[in-house]
Amino acid sequence: MARPTDADLNALDVTDAEAAKINAISHPLRAEPAPDADDRLGRTESTPDGVVFVPITRPAKRNAFDAATIAALYEAFETLHGADHVRVVFVRGAGGTFSAGADLEWMRDAADWSESDNRDDAMGLAKMLKALHDVPALTVALVEGAAMGGGAGIVAACAMAVAVKGTKFAFSEVKLGLIPATIAPYVIEAVGARTARALFMTADLFDADAARSFGLIGHVLPDAAAIGPFVSEFVRGLKACAPGAMGDAKRLVHDVAHHRVDHGLMEDTARRIAHARVSAEGQEGVRAFLDKRKPNWAE
Repeated sequence: MARPTDADLNALDVTDAEAAKINAISHPLRAEPAPDADDRLGRTESTPDGVVFVPITRPAKRNAFDAATIAALYEAFETLHGADHVRVVFVRGAGGTFSAGADLEWMRDAADWSESDNRDDAMGLAKMLKALHDVPALTVALVEGAAMGGGAGIVAACAMAVAVKGTKFAFSEVKLGLIPATIAPYVIEAVGARTARALFMTADLFDADAARSFGLIGHVLPDAAAIGPFVSEFVRGLKACAPGAMGDAKRLVHDVAHHRVDHGLMEDTARRIAHARVSAEGQEGVRAFLDKRKPNWAE
């Protein structure tokens, strides 16, 4: 993950005096911090409707990453793989900034590590991003302030993202003689190879409107006050969707994308819809439609 430039940090318009006390990164569906968590790590919020909020809560550091932050997020996302009732997971940074990229102290430490140590450290970020990407539920990044380097990588690893107008993004690794390696698979999936080449090689700063045109985000909200109403309306719409079918639909896209349509793929997709038709959700959904009533997951 790249260190933001001075211009990038100035664009955040956040002073140290305004930064809140470091709080916690939450562990989903758990009442207390994980046993190995330090005092920066806490808990997520979840609702009976299957909505989970995973905050990045290091506002005094503009939600920059270090090894402990990455490990806590990995644990949170990995736990969500087994939460069958979860429909949607919202990821948001505390204090008005999504993430300013890499923690500076962490970067100073890494500068003295061996290549082997740096590889092991980078695998932590790679595993965290893969765990987020593979969460069965719909994952949504709620982005404001800035998403730099690895922060923008988290945005790309989510299934969808929305950003407040004026939010700043950058992949500025090449300015440090580095490359955005671990986040590359998710950014390329989100924006395409040609746009990724331009963004990675120029390290240009871009805003939410540009991010939408690139495909990194799907919607631009007018201001931060619009995030709450967006979440409420979005969750209300998802109640009509069967949680299990949502997860299966997400896996379908992962498994089918970029595959040639041959007999094997045709057989696989036929097998998937046949299984869905005889599943409990499939039976309930079709019967509810024919009976002109709501399915049990929407009641």
